[in-house]
Amino acid sequence: MTRVTIQDLRSARYCLAGVRPWFRRHGFDWQDFLDNGIDVETLRATGDALVEPVILQAEGREAAAKEVGDGR
Repeated sequence: MTRVTIQDLRSARYCLAGVRPWFRRHGFDWQDFLDNGIDVETLRATGDALVEPVILQAEGREAAAKEVGDGR
């Protein structure tokens, strides 16, 4: 299962000052996110279209890591 990390937010060029209140509004723990990331399905469940660019970043990061791991 894909997890979104702070790296993905930065890659999507999201402003962290705006993301932290967004996390609070949705009842997500910011520190837990920083430590562990957050599952893409949890983000999608918010219904907020703004999560999709971040999810795409996470999926791309994971795909690239798999390619490196496969020796491609």
